[in-house]
Amino acid sequence: QVQLVESGGGLVQPGGSLRLSCAASGSISAIYAMGWYRQAPGKQRDLAARITSDGTTNYADSVKGRFTISRDNAKNTVYLQMNSLKPEDTAVYYCYVFCRPTGYSTSRNYWGQGTQVTVSS
Repeated sequence: QVQLVESGGGLVQPGGSLRLSCAASGSISAIYAMGWYRQAPGKQRDLAARITSDGTTNYADSVKGRFTISRDNAKNTVYLQMNSLKPEDTAVYYCYVFCRPTGYSTSRNYWGQGTQVTVSS
């Protein structure tokens, strides 16, 4: 099966920066996309950023120009550099990978356990 391990969350002041990391492990034949969703208290989980296997990126409008997603294909790892953080960025950030496990003919999403990001003075 596929496992995701996230790191990098924490408490930061407004205007500060954080970098999230997420490493996928297990028997994976192909990774098609990796990314981050986030869920604030009382709200639904929404896409923050994603990157496909060919390097195409998508961002939520609210994070464009402040967040940068990148990927190390050799390590099956995705990063989210978050700059100019705002209190409204406070949420649990969930990493996901859309991939095809070895021995399977279909692909699906796998999720990390989530990491808390709190932006507060």
